[in-house]
Amino acid sequence: MLIDFFYTLRAAKLPVSVKEFLTLLEAVKAGVIDQSVDEFYFLARTTLVKDEAHFDKFDRAFGAYFKGVEMLADFTKEVPLEWLRKNLELELSAEEKAKIEKMGWDELMETLKKRFEEQKERHEGGNKWIGTGGTSPFGAYGQNPQGIRIGQEKGRNKSAVKVWDQRAYKDYDDNLELGTRNIKVALRRLRRFAREGAAEELDLDDTIHSTAANAGLLDIKLVPERHNKVKVLLLMDVGGTMDEHIHRVEELFSATKTEFKHLEFYYFHNCVYDFMWKNNKRRFSEKTATWDIIRKYNKDYKLIFIGDATMSPYEILQPGGSVEYNNEEPGAEWIQRLTNAFPKYAWINPEPQGVWQYRQSISVMQQLVNQRMFPLTLAGLEGAMRLLSK
Repeated sequence: MLIDFFYTLRAAKLPVSVKEFLTLLEAVKAGVIDQSVDEFYFLARTTLVKDEAHFDKFDRAFGAYFKGVEMLADFTKEVPLEWLRKNLELELSAEEKAKIEKMGWDELMETLKKRFEEQKERHEGGNKWIGTGGTSPFGAYGQNPQGIRIGQEKGRNKSAVKVWDQRAYKDYDDNLELGTRNIKVALRRLRRFAREGAAEELDLDDTIHSTAANAGLLDIKLVPERHNKVKVLLLMDVGGTMDEHIHRVEELFSATKTEFKHLEFYYFHNCVYDFMWKNNKRRFSEKTATWDIIRKYNKDYKLIFIGDATMSPYEILQPGGSVEYNNEEPGAEWIQRLTNAFPKYAWINPEPQGVWQYRQSISVMQQLVNQRMFPLTLAGLEGAMRLLSK
């Protein structure tokens, strides 16, 4: 029973034992759950997955085996879905786009509030109401240089200053098998070895010398194992435009966990604000205050940001600028606090360096981190590690 499911999990490189699988079968046989795919999903994940880092692998394997199962989560949206039915995507010329005027932040928020009070039905292709395929700053699949994107699957023009949607992000997979050793080689520039802990490693030279001095009687000498003493605090942008860079960031994350014994990591979205998180599926229920992170780790930690810094400048400079909630203080304040708390820092940007000059938010972030921004390339990583090792 379900033996193919077990092989599917093993093929996905999940460390599932036969004993754990038998426990799952016993639970099913005992009637612990009803005949529901949802309940079987949670039971299987509870009995078979021992580490939260494997949740994403389990989800992919589960979906591959149970093809066509219903969604395991149903997010309720406050904006009526009928208003956002996709019938067309408006494409404008550069001249037509230039004619569309931007609203300021305060005007944008106040106008959205009025639209909710006034609008009673679906709209499409216009320039005022919440809808689709138009030039209105509110809705989806349209064109506006600065608006609030509502209910769209993903960004098209990367010009939204706020996103009205509940999005689920995935943790980066730290067990990804690397196709190249180049990243590890670059990270090795940031090394400072020390021998700490119990003496468990054979010191061959000292053993030979001591044995010879002891008239040939074996005198074994042990020393503590050598470890990289460098401490790293890794802050990673996740979701949104970072979805385009998942594979490369996973490679970097995997290599970082291999190279540094003292590694702490947290996630943020677009810009750092007053909290971060370690598990994307519980990012609102298990938050870690940024102040607590600053107080917890000493100045000897090397701070590394990983993010494309591609967002609306409001998200960095404006209180309430976050696309997910109304932050009381601008992200720029938190970036400055972090860089002051950890003097050795660098920003790794997976966006091609050739487009940096065309993204206003990247220029703003470069100024905040004192131009310590490096591309996610071999040369960029080597430059960042060289700076952090000084």
